[in-house]
Amino acid sequence: MAEGENEVRWDGLCSRDSTTRETALETIRQIILRKTECLRSVKEATYRPSDELSNTVSLDELNKLLAHLLMLSKRCPFKDVRMKSEFILKSVQIALRIFKAKLHYKMFHESCQTMELGIRIPRPLGHGPSRFIPEKEILQVGSEDAQMHALFADSFTALGRLDNITLVMVFHPQYLESFLKTQHYLLQMDGPLPLHHRHYIGIMAAARHQCSYLVNLHVNDFLHVGGDPKWLNGLENAPQKLQNLGELNKVLAHRPWLITKEHIERLLKAEEHSWSLAELVHAVVLLTHYHSLASFTFGCGISPEIHCDGGHTFRPPSVSNYCICDITNGNHNVDEMQVNLAGNISVNDSFFEVEALMEKMRQLQECRDEEEASQEEMASRFEIEKRESMFVLSSDDDEASPARDVSRHFEDTSYGYKDFSRHGMHVPTFRVQDYCWEDHGYSLVNRLYPDVGQLIDEKFHIAYNLTYNTMAMHKDVDTSMLRRAIWNYIHCMFGIRYDDYDYGEINQLLDRSFKVYIKTVVCTPEKVTKRMYDSFWRQFKHSEKVHVNLLLIEARMQAELLYALRAITRYMT
Repeated sequence: MAEGENEVRWDGLCSRDSTTRETALETIRQIILRKTECLRSVKEATYRPSDELSNTVSLDELNKLLAHLLMLSKRCPFKDVRMKSEFILKSVQIALRIFKAKLHYKMFHESCQTMELGIRIPRPLGHGPSRFIPEKEILQVGSEDAQMHALFADSFTALGRLDNITLVMVFHPQYLESFLKTQHYLLQMDGPLPLHHRHYIGIMAAARHQCSYLVNLHVNDFLHVGGDPKWLNGLENAPQKLQNLGELNKVLAHRPWLITKEHIERLLKAEEHSWSLAELVHAVVLLTHYHSLASFTFGCGISPEIHCDGGHTFRPPSVSNYCICDITNGNHNVDEMQVNLAGNISVNDSFFEVEALMEKMRQLQECRDEEEASQEEMASRFEIEKRESMFVLSSDDDEASPARDVSRHFEDTSYGYKDFSRHGMHVPTFRVQDYCWEDHGYSLVNRLYPDVGQLIDEKFHIAYNLTYNTMAMHKDVDTSMLRRAIWNYIHCMFGIRYDDYDYGEINQLLDRSFKVYIKTVVCTPEKVTKRMYDSFWRQFKHSEKVHVNLLLIEARMQAELLYALRAITRYMT
């Protein structure tokens, strides 16, 4: 048999043609059953110690294939693929039962020593796409309407998966469509950078925030598009050109206000390792995209993908559907075992919090109508809010060391977020009136990387303007004031000021627990906890908290882009 005949190819399942998918599924079924039978035959044969390593490798490979099938049976938008994947898993399970029955018979009649095949049928670990949001509140694959199915199908055919980020963003279909279109263009359409470089830059960016979820996804994608596995052993094994990007990645992720035209010059004038302007803009957009996506991943408690480490288990279920080790690892049923970590706040207290916020919005609107603060007063209020934001602690100061499988993708692991005005350092305020996305950044990106500026601009506008005119249990509410306060607070933390905004509104609308959550998600997302998520806006729906996260990640991405693009503009002029 030819060597390639036992290699599983998943590409055919991404086809929109059902016949192509059916053929691919049948081929996969035959290969997996063949591998199962091969392992069984080896175990039944006379045991040879020299076979141990090759048998282990084959077993690991088969278990990975079964985990991938499990993911398809739960997450593929095509019903035929879900059903056939489940059928293949059951076929393997039946084959294992037959083998065990024969084995027990042989042991009983021939006094054979115990043999264990080692193959297990995997099952999902955890409870849905998010650790923070009950699974029953998230749209289940297979129950979507026609419009959403088309969106799911687009995502699956492009990536070969329907990931948990997509399933959480689905609370807001308009934004999700724009997000997926932009991401698809950045990763797969024509552009200055080769495909494997794009995924490697995604790995570098996600690793800065210790986001193993995104790192694992893009390691698989990097290999799938022909990336060199040696690069994954550490950044020092990647080409010097990509290694040189590490400094920009580091500063952009944690202290973007420090980026200067000298950072840009070093990359563009590195002799044989130089970047072109178009390549650099593509890289900057990818870095900011994945820094922000790491914020969303942690901010919404995204669970590991079913087929990845931490997303499935080969242990059989106990009577209560989870064993004690699941509980200690936090993989218990959140609905059944939920504890109010916000200090036993009553429903009435949460209700009054919403009412108080609504009243503040009404009062601020009345003040706006009656009088307008002077420019001097507005500038003073910005400086006050900027200083106060430094004292909002996102988390404990103790820095946890990143795991080796993540830290190898970046240098200087001790470098992290520091408030831009701490320790007597003064950084000039970034005035949006002098350099803004709409008038400067947008045109620069579009000139050097056509169409991407338009896609990003559309995504910014959708996130900023998205509203259903609701707040918790209230309807017909104008939320524009609240959305602007959230967006401008994030930019204020980065030193970015809007001359026409009264920063006194921020303290009126955003309470301390909400500010702690915002700052942690935006600046040190790897430290977000479920307690932080639960402690703000307790009476609001999960869809509204996801909406908050969309505002956070887009405001963060725009802030990073403004600093990087301004530096590029200064270099060019």
